[in-house]
Amino acid sequence: MRILLAEDNNAATQTILPVLIHAGLHVDVTETGRGAIEMLRNYTYGLVIVELFLPDMDGYDFIASLRARKIQTPIVILFSIGADDYLTKPFDPEELVARVQAILRRSNGYCQPITEVGNLALDLNQHTVTVAGLPVHLTGKEFAILELLVLRKGVSLSKEALLNHLYGGHDEPDIKIIDVFVCKLRKKLQAAGAGNLISTIWGRGYVLNDPPPKKPAAHQINAARHYQESRAPQLQAAGE
Repeated sequence: MRILLAEDNNAATQTILPVLIHAGLHVDVTETGRGAIEMLRNYTYGLVIVELFLPDMDGYDFIASLRARKIQTPIVILFSIGADDYLTKPFDPEELVARVQAILRRSNGYCQPITEVGNLALDLNQHTVTVAGLPVHLTGKEFAILELLVLRKGVSLSKEALLNHLYGGHDEPDIKIIDVFVCKLRKKLQAAGAGNLISTIWGRGYVLNDPPPKKPAAHQINAARHYQESRAPQLQAAGE
């Protein structure tokens, strides 16, 4: 499960982060409310943990801004107004993990570990991908791209957003590397039988959609036609 931590106190972050990661959570970190809002607009999170007093806005404004944008991600904050839970500092990091896991369990739509698109199944907890029940071996970067595309299915994602998702703004390579990763990912998925799920949006980026409905095979069409022709005399006689 991927969550977002908005905390400007580096010491607090260094205390909280290892405990969350040890609990099996994938954590992105930002130091501002606006940064958190931008990340929530671009990525899908199971939950957001927010410090009450961030440099650019307080918890009240943060919650109001999210809800005004129809972002319904569960929130853990230091005060209970509009949040799903709260903790007062100082707190035991293990208590925070327990609260986070409890909210994720009860928040409908945010904690499904396996997401399916066609015959492709993405397990967010185990970091595995299967197509028609058979494993597909992806690199870490390929899985991260597929994860974001699946979680944002039907939404076009820019190459910049994908690059930031992979590297978090640190030591980023040339943006053309995204094309390389997507090309390799497409080939692996197609070879496994998932079809061409990822489309290029020229000048913008990429989008993943559900596969189109399968067209009936030629022998199925012929069988249906033969059945209709064989039934025609009976239907005509019945009409008489």
